[in-house]
Amino acid sequence: MEIKVLGTGCANCKTLEKGVQIAVEELKIEAKVEKVEDIQKIMGYGIMRTPGLVINEKVVLSGRVPSVKEIKELIEKHK
Repeated sequence: MEIKVLGTGCANCKTLEKGVQIAVEELKIEAKVEKVEDIQKIMGYGIMRTPGLVINEKVVLSGRVPSVKEIKELIEKHK
């Protein structure tokens, strides 16, 4: 599983990245978590507001920071 956190380094982006790490640990799954900060790459996913969450190359969330519980639900739904 590949998970990408899209964001330029703002506080919300860092919070989402931390939430993803916690969710992956709690779910006990193997996942490659990558932080994408390049604005051109972020725009390539078609999101207009960061942070964004991409699971297996599908944008599943953008523009807000979900709870760890919601992140876990998104991971389960899209794995």
